[in-house]
Amino acid sequence: MSLFKKKNKDSGKERSPEVTSVDRNMASETENSSTDPRVPLLVADHLVYEYSRGTNQLVRALDDVSFTIRKGEFIGLIGHTGSGKSTLVQHLNALLSPVSGTVYFNGEDVFEKGYDRKKLRSKVGLVFQYPEHQLFEETVFADVCFGPKNIGMSRKQAELTAYETIKKVGLPDECFYQSPFDLSGGQKRRVAIAGVLAMKPELLVLDEPTAGLDPKGREEILTMIDSLRSDGDMAIVLVSHSMEDVAQYADRIMVIEKGKKMFDGTPHEVFSHIKELDEIGLAAPEMSYVMRDLKKAGIDVNTNILTVSEARDEILRALG
Repeated sequence: MSLFKKKNKDSGKERSPEVTSVDRNMASETENSSTDPRVPLLVADHLVYEYSRGTNQLVRALDDVSFTIRKGEFIGLIGHTGSGKSTLVQHLNALLSPVSGTVYFNGEDVFEKGYDRKKLRSKVGLVFQYPEHQLFEETVFADVCFGPKNIGMSRKQAELTAYETIKKVGLPDECFYQSPFDLSGGQKRRVAIAGVLAMKPELLVLDEPTAGLDPKGREEILTMIDSLRSDGDMAIVLVSHSMEDVAQYADRIMVIEKGKKMFDGTPHEVFSHIKELDEIGLAAPEMSYVMRDLKKAGIDVNTNILTVSEARDEILRALG
């Protein structure tokens, strides 16, 4: 019997969700996903979402989107502004409800009547763009304590969790009792992320977490997020406009275009479709173009290169 079960409204029969749904151009990625030994944590099953329903301004923001997130995965979610990325991630903790389709978390349909969605929102932690705008307590420590207390932790446990989480995101001791509003932009961002992490999510979703930061702050936040992989089974979804960022940090990339899932695979698999990405205005990482130029110049290099370190190693190999 399937772990995931839901009644089909039309037929009354049970159906199993499409656990690994990938664009037809990505057959190899389907194989890789279906053989992944990690345990499924969240399954999005044929999600459809529409804005302005019942008007002549109707927009289909999500159009039959299916995928699986497994424990411990680091997924990069990319697409243009307006492609449906933010709409999609707000379905993962049921902030938005689909027109059709559903989401399963740990095998349960999160849109079923009676499902505890308040608990879900502590287990699927969503960090919005510019999350520092949501800071409100007088001190950093109090702000990070708020979430754990709100989900029922004792004061002692909430304070211990807040202390551990503030240290985990790399804030120095002197920040604990400062006002969060006196911190730098990057530090405020860390406080906001700590507030979500303190609720011990199983899935952390970060929507453009480096937006508005200078290059140094951006790199520090990404390095900190990458360090969270050590938290065992916690999965991470990083929504980003930066191809370089997702190429460097993500195990897997999903491309959303006009509400549809266009590609889903490893960074090298997805960015091997450089022509298709160019056609929709999503450039591959800069190093991909550099290596193609070298190939055209007669240097025998592998062109499916994404990062500076990969490019360096490949050029040294080619020049031998």
